[in-house]
Amino acid sequence: MSFVKKYFGDKKAEVVLFSSTAIALYGYDQGMMSLVNTNYDYLNTMGISEESPLVGVIVSVYYLGCAVGAVLASYLGDAKGRKPSIFVCLAVTTLGNLLMFIAGLGFSRGAMAVMFIGRIVMGLGVGGIDAVIPVYSSELNEEGGRGKALAQEFQANIFGLNMAFAINLGVTNALGKTNQWAWRIPIIVMQIYPVLLMSFIYRLPESPRWWIFHDCENDARVSLVEIYGDDEATEKLDELKEAAKEESAVSIGYSDMIFPGGQQFHETMVTVMGQVNQALTGYGAVSVYGAQIFELLGFDVSTAEYLTQGNYISYFFLMTFAWILIDRVGRRFLMVTGAFGIAVCFVILTVMGGLAMNCNKLGIPNMAVSVPGSIALFVATGLFGIGWLAQAWLIPTEIFPSTSRAQGSAISVIVWGLANFTVTLVTPILFNNLNYWIFLVFAVTNLFAGWWTWVYSPETGGRSFEDNQQFFTESKESDTWRVSRVKGGEYRHMPREKEGNGAATEESPLLRRDGA
Repeated sequence: MSFVKKYFGDKKAEVVLFSSTAIALYGYDQGMMSLVNTNYDYLNTMGISEESPLVGVIVSVYYLGCAVGAVLASYLGDAKGRKPSIFVCLAVTTLGNLLMFIAGLGFSRGAMAVMFIGRIVMGLGVGGIDAVIPVYSSELNEEGGRGKALAQEFQANIFGLNMAFAINLGVTNALGKTNQWAWRIPIIVMQIYPVLLMSFIYRLPESPRWWIFHDCENDARVSLVEIYGDDEATEKLDELKEAAKEESAVSIGYSDMIFPGGQQFHETMVTVMGQVNQALTGYGAVSVYGAQIFELLGFDVSTAEYLTQGNYISYFFLMTFAWILIDRVGRRFLMVTGAFGIAVCFVILTVMGGLAMNCNKLGIPNMAVSVPGSIALFVATGLFGIGWLAQAWLIPTEIFPSTSRAQGSAISVIVWGLANFTVTLVTPILFNNLNYWIFLVFAVTNLFAGWWTWVYSPETGGRSFEDNQQFFTESKESDTWRVSRVKGGEYRHMPREKEGNGAATEESPLLRRDGA
């Protein structure tokens, strides 16, 4: 009963629960396609072989849909509200999933075309959700809790990944890789998410920031009362009105964000490189092709699939450290240390992968290299969850003003979609041609991601939206993007706790903060 009371009596908790379930959609797709790709009936229905580049194309075209969906959803989110935009995206996701399910069901001609259309349509919906949900969630959480809230939501993303892979693994073992229902059942089960969310969304408040920026003060007050209660609502309303007055004086369009010299170009490049660097960690590929990596380390197909599930379960629990740490040590610290840690793990995987492929020649027992390689992959997966999974989505919601926050989030999803389209398209080709050397490629790209983040990405944790905007103003005045040279390097770390006010800030111990 205490769980029910917490999540269905507290609007902030309901928002986190709703957003978490929505974000789980993306994770479910990753886990779903990883074993669908190896189902013999699926490959036969699509008319392709397991080594065909079209396997990667079917997976990756989804991300192109995500990129387009992000733009459309952000426009709708600005024009009609965050909630209507989310509802439409959920409905589109449902349609795309149904098209994937019926591809080749009772017919063979045109099965691949239907699957392609289904992947793209579902991408439109999920991309829109990924663009609007982080904005909606961050606008309903205070600066002291944004990181924790979004990290919890992305832990649900990993739950979706685990759920899909477990269902896939279960039906595959029960029915076999030659049975069509072994790949169709995991696809249709995904309907649980959008249908449940569409049934629940009516309970949630619209973003009070959106109401204020559309001159609906009374509606904004109602939302604030739902979220914070009567005592805090008036104060929060005054803060939003003041912020709206300052921000509405400036009109921001996409041209101001994507072209050099534009008013928001710096913020956009921080957003773009955050998503590019997240893709360069290689974990979009690891999520989709995890079982193949364990096979490369020397395990048989069945063992590799169970180890993949074990890796995802470990990933889920290690993600707990992300929401414990993200508002304590900051986004930058976790991203930089995560990237360098992953690079080390990939170097180990390169060595172990090479030894695994030459065990017989070198006289080395298979387990002597397979086990250390697997441990390195488990550790690297955990480091990605802690250091990169949520941060690349969180930062754009913290650095753009309300007038361009949805566009900024849309750009984030577009870049994420294009970057992951490229990575998931190229990865099977690289696996087939580079074998274990692919890990060394990812080690180098992780080093670049860590370096760029350290030099150019400001620490946005523990600061209000307005405080983070100040960094970009100061950067322009200092004529540099290097974080260490802006305002004495103040944005290299979390803000220091203000002494004497007794208020709980992000530098306060966890147990002293409300809701921790």
